[in-house]
Amino acid sequence: MTRFFNAPQAALAYVENQDLHPHLLIHPDLQDEFPKHATGTPDAVLIGDAGQAFTYAGLNRAFRLVVYGAPLLAMGYNRYFKEAQGFSLDVAPFVAALEFAAEIRAKVRGKPAPEFFEAAVAGLGCEPDQVVMVGDDAAADVGGAIAAGLRGILVRTGKYMSGDEEEIDEPGAIVVDDVTAAVDWILEHRA
Repeated sequence: MTRFFNAPQAALAYVENQDLHPHLLIHPDLQDEFPKHATGTPDAVLIGDAGQAFTYAGLNRAFRLVVYGAPLLAMGYNRYFKEAQGFSLDVAPFVAALEFAAEIRAKVRGKPAPEFFEAAVAGLGCEPDQVVMVGDDAAADVGGAIAAGLRGILVRTGKYMSGDEEEIDEPGAIVVDDVTAAVDWILEHRA
């Protein structure tokens, strides 16, 4: 059985649990996930990878809300991702701009927040030490997972760059060449 748990799901659960109606700075493809919460007067800001939908007007509206006390929720804190054209800015630089301007800290609902990994583990019905996170982001994927009590494997594919493993603050990371090697490591070390 395959199960997926992602940052938009975590953010939606938080918004629903808190009965928030956020100003959405998210990718247009995700707008339909938040239909009943995107109505009325915004009482929070939810920011994710909005891609080409990031605009000065949208960021400035978010700034005006958070500077007057609305909570800033982030779907992650990844610095960049890799596309066919090369590296592209992810959500963290935009979150950091709002944090800096409003002198606040965002509540991160996705990676590398421990709560994100804890919710994913709970959804699997496992203990954290029974779960392995495989990713190409040393800090958000692997470091975040290890900080939450999971095992973490960094693959030297995707957005990995030489030396990325030095960004992992938590001890215990495994570094392998690719996903196949990660699967081999998992099968060899399963309890």
